[in-house]
Amino acid sequence: MSEIITAAPEKKVLNEEESRRVDSARFDAEKISWPVITYWQGAWKRLTANPIAVFSMIMLAILLFLILFGPKMSGAEYTAINASAKNTAPNSTNWFGTDSLGRDLWSRVWIGARLSLMVALVCSAIQIVVGCAYGGIMAYFGGKVDSIMMHILEIVNSFPYLLITLLIMMVVGKNVTGLLIAMCITSWCSTARSVRGQLMQLRESEYVQASQMIGASPAHIIIKHLLPNTVSILILDLCSSIPSYIFTEASLSFLGMGLSGSIISFGVLISDGKTKMQFYPWQLLFPALVLCVAVLAFNMLGDGLRDALDPRTIR
Repeated sequence: MSEIITAAPEKKVLNEEESRRVDSARFDAEKISWPVITYWQGAWKRLTANPIAVFSMIMLAILLFLILFGPKMSGAEYTAINASAKNTAPNSTNWFGTDSLGRDLWSRVWIGARLSLMVALVCSAIQIVVGCAYGGIMAYFGGKVDSIMMHILEIVNSFPYLLITLLIMMVVGKNVTGLLIAMCITSWCSTARSVRGQLMQLRESEYVQASQMIGASPAHIIIKHLLPNTVSILILDLCSSIPSYIFTEASLSFLGMGLSGSIISFGVLISDGKTKMQFYPWQLLFPALVLCVAVLAFNMLGDGLRDALDPRTIR
């Protein structure tokens, strides 16, 4: 009887050890190890999982390659005049044909694309810098400062865009400087509004209050703590503003309010091609086609970035 009594606890101890071992094995088998990734790694993963965004990046890479090296590929200078080959259709020598002076249209299209892209990038950079500075000051100080600056923003944004552009181009001249001023005079307003709205939510954060308590200057807080948290918004704004500026430059030059004919851009080439569209359609078709492809690629990339930079997006 004593043997039975002493054996029972042993069996109970063994059962506890076995059950603990079984539970541990079951936990190891069911345990799921999730990789730890940063916000930007997750955004890149979502972006590359989007086939439309990947296709747009490939298109932009091809366009960038042609913009940089395309004028040299045909072996013809974009300013060389050849009277014997004027208005020539596309052939093995002139891949996009020639214009009314016999100049190679392939080289001129990519030189024009280079200038249009440069103007778009400079305008976008000015828009981001001015909008961030203005919106950051509005959001940080708030109160009367925010109210006064918001009224100024509304006044600037109410100016008729085409009228301001026409006046600036008449005063400064039909050159790149005048075009940059005309295109950037009011474009920063939307960026300032977006940055202000985002920073208004962030200025009450604990790390901002801690920086204020240790005596950090407003400029240090805005640059080091507030603006880095708006990078995703700024990237989206940048990708959406670049195609808008490219199309605006082409529209202004097409309407005669942009660059002069001595400067090559998308708008200048399309404006020249429209007068000969009936007899030599390729002089209008190829610049317009490259312009559409560039704008479409940037817009598709912007849509992909909008989904990728949203942490709530699950693919």
